[in-house]
Amino acid sequence: MLQERVSNDQPTRRWQDFVVPQRWESFTEEDHSVWDLLFARQVDVLGTRVVSPFIEGIDLLRLSHPGIPEVAELNAILEPRTGWRTVAVPGLVPDDIFFAMLVERVFPIGNFIRKREQLDYLEAPDCFHDLFGHIPMLAHERFAAMVQHVGRIGLAAVESGEAWRVARLYWHSVEFGLAKEEEALKILGAGLASSFGESLFSLENKTVERLPFSVEAAVNTPYRPDAFQPRYLVSESFDKTIADILALTPEQLLTL
Repeated sequence: MLQERVSNDQPTRRWQDFVVPQRWESFTEEDHSVWDLLFARQVDVLGTRVVSPFIEGIDLLRLSHPGIPEVAELNAILEPRTGWRTVAVPGLVPDDIFFAMLVERVFPIGNFIRKREQLDYLEAPDCFHDLFGHIPMLAHERFAAMVQHVGRIGLAAVESGEAWRVARLYWHSVEFGLAKEEEALKILGAGLASSFGESLFSLENKTVERLPFSVEAAVNTPYRPDAFQPRYLVSESFDKTIADILALTPEQLLTL
């Protein structure tokens, strides 16, 4: 999950240096039980409240199989489909590293899962947020291309000292975006898709703002990384979000 401010005076780093073994064999029976509980209740609460490519991705990637997915097995299905693969990381990676990963069609997955007492909130994204929230959408070719493009413009923004611009764009689309599908309001973003409380809150709460999505609106809308959002941006459609972001150049981003 991206931060609003990023230092661009760090020494040159390679994204490969942040990759660690998943150590799937180290996950305990309790860890797998927590995954199964999180998965079952989130699929139930999402129902038809999420855009259809998300549900299709769950099926395509066989994420409903009991227990925490093993990244090697997941990659064997995902990579031939869209060229994306997952790698394990110990936690949040710096934004320049994250964007460099996206450019290479690599998505970082936390190599840990929350405890049972943390089911409803975890400060740092764990493997449930990463795998359940993000990866189903990366089985969709156009969305996968859009996320790679975010990586490209993200690196350019970091180099210009303007990473906050792409952080907001990513937040209001890939993480916490909403979109209309057949005139119904649906969840698009991974942060919402993987959150038991905020998934319903974003769609049903009558006090929050739901404003039209545009790239310019996203860049100019601050967000809360520590609480449910006071406002969400709603795209005309899943495809419109993709088209708008794919059309954005690094130069355009810096003028918004």
